[in-house]
Amino acid sequence: MNRKIPDDIKSDKADILKEAESLLKDPGRRRLLGNVLTLGGLSLATGVIIKDYGSVHDILKRISVFNDKAQGVIFGPNNMAPEYSEADITNPFPFNAFYPISKAPVVDPASYQLKLSGKIADRRPWTLPMLNALPQTSQITRHICVEGWSAIGKWGGVRFSDFLQRIGADITCKYVGFKCADGYYTSIDMPTALHAQTLLTLTFRDHTLPTWYGFPMKLRMPTKLGYKNPKHILEIFVTNVFPGGYWEDQGYNWFGGS
Repeated sequence: MNRKIPDDIKSDKADILKEAESLLKDPGRRRLLGNVLTLGGLSLATGVIIKDYGSVHDILKRISVFNDKAQGVIFGPNNMAPEYSEADITNPFPFNAFYPISKAPVVDPASYQLKLSGKIADRRPWTLPMLNALPQTSQITRHICVEGWSAIGKWGGVRFSDFLQRIGADITCKYVGFKCADGYYTSIDMPTALHAQTLLTLTFRDHTLPTWYGFPMKLRMPTKLGYKNPKHILEIFVTNVFPGGYWEDQGYNWFGGS
């Protein structure tokens, strides 16, 4: 194996190693690669020869894929994220998206219909009155952003596992995907979809979900980082074909566990 690393890549060594380290959320893997966290060590550990920036991308992608698998294996479907009191709620709860708050999409509640597709037995669309008529629950949980901040909010809505059961979703499938009014899209693994704290969210602090937090509906998952919680959902689909995601397709970790 040719282990000579091009000079232009050596000059970016610090940034590349920082990116690789950030992908290593699994403590065991972090310890293992911590001992070889050099450009040469990463090349040996992943089997990718560093010859250009494309190969650096391949290394980071392989680490990310490993991270997805490791997180999926250690994910505990019965492990609950901490819940908090009303007094702990962050006020104001921050807005966060890939666009400014003024660009948040405005969805007409009167004409809104949630589209269902893929491996679902009953694909009839759902209106907001139909969703609001379902049994509701609430949670006060912490939203953790990949950028390093966190905030506590109160979310109310329909337990997602109950909704999947009601529409006849094939829960033996691997993925549930989401398409949103702001052009965002993402997908999650089925065990997380069935987790007791995964919520089809319709309210924030006991009031209709504001536009800037995802009206008419978002998916709230306290077991996932913020970018895995889609807002303004227009379509839900169930599939065995890997759907990717807006940030995930740009290199973010797909599993995105918090």
